[in-house]
Amino acid sequence: MEAGNHTEVSDFLLLGLSEDPQLQPLLFGVLLSMYLVTILGNLIIILAISSDSHLHTPMYFFLSNLSFVDICFTSTIIPKVLVNIQKQSKAISYTGCLIQVYFFMIFAGLDGFLLTVMAYDRYVAICHPLHYMVIMNPQLCGFLVLLCWLVIFWVALVHTVLMKQLTFCVGTEIPHFFCELTQILKVACSDTLINDIFLYVTTALLGVFPLTGILFSYCKIVSSLMRMSSAGGKYKAFSTCGSHLSVVCLYYGTSLGVYFSSAVTPSTLQNSVASVMYTVVTPMLNPFIYSLRNKDVKGALGRLLGQGVPCL
Repeated sequence: MEAGNHTEVSDFLLLGLSEDPQLQPLLFGVLLSMYLVTILGNLIIILAISSDSHLHTPMYFFLSNLSFVDICFTSTIIPKVLVNIQKQSKAISYTGCLIQVYFFMIFAGLDGFLLTVMAYDRYVAICHPLHYMVIMNPQLCGFLVLLCWLVIFWVALVHTVLMKQLTFCVGTEIPHFFCELTQILKVACSDTLINDIFLYVTTALLGVFPLTGILFSYCKIVSSLMRMSSAGGKYKAFSTCGSHLSVVCLYYGTSLGVYFSSAVTPSTLQNSVASVMYTVVTPMLNPFIYSLRNKDVKGALGRLLGQGVPCL
């Protein structure tokens, strides 16, 4: 192929989830259904929290932010996939690919950060209950969310600027259904050493630190629960962590699954299918996990929908 720099490349080709034309209608229907459920589910969670004064607490403030991020996360990827399937096209513009990389990194990173902040919130609530409202005041909550946005904003910006310095060949094919940074670095026609180094460093920092924070918080929580004498108190305290812990396991489980599947097998199809788990399935399931396992959210949803769902 003829080599050219990024100013000469107008389009990339996304190979998608499958090249079988008979599967395209099925893929379109499944992805559209999952996308609509994701948007509706997370939007209902946000509306329920904002409309119910009982949920105006730090825990649900962070949950509403997580739901908003999940909507944006999925919307960064799925609409373009649906358009390409509908048009029977694989093309994505160079500018569109840059934008997708940038926002994908922002919202993927924010998911991890918010889960860490929520773990800290549960740690304070269980280990320091008498000082909870003093420590987790509105100013601190707002600052933590703003800090998450600022950190990931600059990290994603640097990645995008570094990607803009790369050169690509005309007709470059990306073996994925969206512009994923690691896949783009593999098909670049120029040296990607600096990009790779920055990617490894930021992945370690933004992956290890949040996960370490979550594990530390839950170690403290478990230690505090073990010192409780009341079995009912233990159950009530840990039940407030159940939904969050389920989402953490789902998020990091699917993310690590994608990482290990890409490291173990060269199959781009399997890697793409695995990526669907954390880009589509996880944001779709989060509202169900919080609504089904949390009686406060169930009650708020009942009042919001006018169904009078009891808080069982």
